[in-house]
Amino acid sequence: MKYIGAHVSASGGIGNAVLNAEAIGANAFALFTRNQRSWTSKPLTPDEIHAFRQLCSERGFEPQHILPHDSYLINLGNPDEEALVKSRTAFHDELFRCQQLGLGLLNFHPGSHLNQMGEEACLDQIAEEINRALERTEGVAAVIENTAGQGTNMGFKFGQIARIISGINDKSRVGVCIDTCHTFAAGYDLSTDMGYQFTFDEFEREIGFKYLRAVHLNDSKKGCGSRVDRHETIGNGCIGAEFFARFMHDMRFDEMPIILETPDPARWAEEILWLRSL
Repeated sequence: MKYIGAHVSASGGIGNAVLNAEAIGANAFALFTRNQRSWTSKPLTPDEIHAFRQLCSERGFEPQHILPHDSYLINLGNPDEEALVKSRTAFHDELFRCQQLGLGLLNFHPGSHLNQMGEEACLDQIAEEINRALERTEGVAAVIENTAGQGTNMGFKFGQIARIISGINDKSRVGVCIDTCHTFAAGYDLSTDMGYQFTFDEFEREIGFKYLRAVHLNDSKKGCGSRVDRHETIGNGCIGAEFFARFMHDMRFDEMPIILETPDPARWAEEILWLRSL
């Protein structure tokens, strides 16, 4: 079974994310558990935690189908020690919030070398920082999202993600989220049947589907290999509608959160219905 939703707003209280997901007909969702534009946020209160857990239970959302996303400010590959400490502290807080909310996943972008260190050293540092955060928390898996390769962002090739995973001590608590727009922009051509097969065969060889924990399902405004991260509504971009039909019939993506990050929230309910119709 496919569990499909979107990255919904938690504005006004974290429990509102549950209601916003329900309103678009979702059976999965993503959210920020704190202000994604700030390094620090107020701790979750016991009342907020209880209300969120109760709403999820009442509205039928299982923890394994909820995909929190960390702050975009965090860069675990930062070569500057002072900046790295800020990222380290914020990343631990993100994992701890998921732990408090009873959620088992935290989705994050791996990091960027900022042209100040080598790629392999950056990937190894990211793995070290994940280990550090996992040692201080319980029950939450760090879910690495592949990137489009824009700027100095790491994780746009499956082999880069595999190197990070190889450095994780507790591999039961690391996973991968495939973003389809990022995958396409990074040079994996999902728009054809042959490209689809090649991409996911390579994913299996380099990383392994045993690590796949979630999907960000987006079309792309830019072409294959552009390394430009610009999402488009489902079926209206360069990847095209045929990909989404293949995807919806592919059982390898069952039983995990499939999250829309398409640019028009007013169309999320329509997009979810269309995907299910496939």
